[in-house]
Amino acid sequence: MSPDTPPAVRPRRRVLRTVGLIALAAVIGLVGGTATGYGIQAEREPTPLPALNQPGLAYPKPLPKGAEPAPLPAAEDRRVKAEGDLRKLLLPRPKGARAEGVDGWQSLPDYVSDFTGPGGALEEQLGSGIRRIATRTWRTGELKAVTINLLQYRPGSLIGAQEYVEGQQVIATRKLGDGSEGVEVKGSGNGRYFVYPVKRRAGFLDYYQARAFIQRGDIAIEILVSDQRKIAEKEIRSLAERQLERL
Repeated sequence: MSPDTPPAVRPRRRVLRTVGLIALAAVIGLVGGTATGYGIQAEREPTPLPALNQPGLAYPKPLPKGAEPAPLPAAEDRRVKAEGDLRKLLLPRPKGARAEGVDGWQSLPDYVSDFTGPGGALEEQLGSGIRRIATRTWRTGELKAVTINLLQYRPGSLIGAQEYVEGQQVIATRKLGDGSEGVEVKGSGNGRYFVYPVKRRAGFLDYYQARAFIQRGDIAIEILVSDQRKIAEKEIRSLAERQLERL
């Protein structure tokens, strides 16, 4: 090729212009198609949506009229019992036992006064939604004392009664000191009773204790037995089982 011959020029601008025109046509076609689709949809009659409330989808399906179960009698309805006079659910004093201390409703300040830290116990009970406390105490012989507390918490929540029972069971387990977690109260689900080892101090009589803690719905059952003589396991077990049965 002669040096005076100009180099050949490739038609790149035309190629780029062609690609640009094709892309522009695609965009216009897309926009036009979308607009046409909206126009067609706008001219159609609206399609009604299905109703949100569809009784046929209810689950479980209601029983036919007349096939509903009969309501529980009051004697079997636990809620009816618990909403009545809580004092009537306390175990009666055994024959020959004499009343001592509280027998009936007990105020919360009086109840927590026996705790090591009354202020903290009061705050904890209020935070747990304590509602009322029914108490019965009796004494047999000269030295044996039995106290039963029914602590009812606000309805609609079982947490208060459950937390109290579980907390007292943890404390009782520590007092046993042998790794034991007490003995399950038959038929209670989470109830346990504890027979503590004897406490001896110079110049004092021996001191024995047994306790039971059970949750039944929104009620915490607390049974305390103390004596200067050894407490039989069957005694605290019988008290716990009979008191549970009354609830």
